[in-house]
Amino acid sequence: MPTASDPAAAFAEHRDLLVGVAYRIVGQVADAEDVVQDTWLRWSAVDAGEVRDPRAFLVTTASRLAIDRLRRRAARREDYVGEWLPEPMPTAVDPAERAAVVESISMAMLVVLETLSPLERAVYVLREAFGFSHAEIADAIDRSEPAVRQLARRARDHVAARRPRFDPDPALRLQVTERFLAAAASGDVEGLLRTLAPDVELVADGGGRVRAPRLPVRGVARVVRFLVAVAGRPVADQRTALVELNGGPAIIVWSGAAAVAAMSVDVADGRVTRLHLVANPAKLARLAGPPA
Repeated sequence: MPTASDPAAAFAEHRDLLVGVAYRIVGQVADAEDVVQDTWLRWSAVDAGEVRDPRAFLVTTASRLAIDRLRRRAARREDYVGEWLPEPMPTAVDPAERAAVVESISMAMLVVLETLSPLERAVYVLREAFGFSHAEIADAIDRSEPAVRQLARRARDHVAARRPRFDPDPALRLQVTERFLAAAASGDVEGLLRTLAPDVELVADGGGRVRAPRLPVRGVARVVRFLVAVAGRPVADQRTALVELNGGPAIIVWSGAAAVAAMSVDVADGRVTRLHLVANPAKLARLAGPPA
C-alpha cells in the first residue's frame, strides 16, 4: 500500500478519485484535468511524510481548487452564447458500480448541478457521490460542520426538485437510443414520433462557434422538425456511432477524424425525454476519433 513517504505512489493511488471529484464539481474535462494537475503541484511541494492522511489532503486540495475554478467560470458564463452544457466525458463504467455511479456523472445530473452554488455543488458531490462525512467535508471546504449540513440539505432538496426521471435499466436505455439513432440518421419522421416523448426537450450547446439553437427546443413536433432538418444537412466525410458518454449511451458524429457533435439521450418510460446536443468544438476536442 503506497504511503505518504512515497508521494508519487500515494498520488497515483488517489488520482481516479480526484478526477471524479473535480469533474463532477466543474463539469469540464479540461478544467478537471487542470485541477488534478494543480493538486499534484501542491502535493509535491509539501513534506508528504508529515501528512497524516494523504487522501484527505488531496481531496481537500482538489475540492478547493475546483470551487475556485467554478467561481471564476461563473463570471465568464455571463458572456456565453446560447445554452451551456457540460463537456461530455467518455466512460466505461464497471457493471458492478453502474447503479451508484451513472446518475452522478450523467449529463442530465450535471446540468442540474450547474444550478447550485459552487459550495453547494462541492458539498453535494462529496456527500452524495462519494459518501464523505459532514465532518470530512467541513475540513475540505473550510466550513463548520453545521454549515455543511445546511448546505447539504439545501443542495439535496434543490436536486430532488429538479432531478430528471430516467429508466435505470441500461439495456432499455440502449435499445431506445439505438431506435432513436436509426430514425434520426434517416430523417424517419414516424420513427422519431414513436421514439420521442410528447414533451421531449432538446438543449444544444454551440458556444456561438457553430450553428445551434440558442434556446431549448420543446415539444415533439418542434424537436422532430429540427432533427429532420439536421439529417438533411450531412457533414463532409460523416461517421456516426453509438458510444458511452457520462455513463450512458450517446451518439457522436465525426467529420473525418474530428468529432463535430455529441448527443446524450435521457430515457424514461421507454421514450426519449431529453436530448443534450454538444456541438461547441472546444468541448469535443478530447473525444477520440471514429471507430475503425
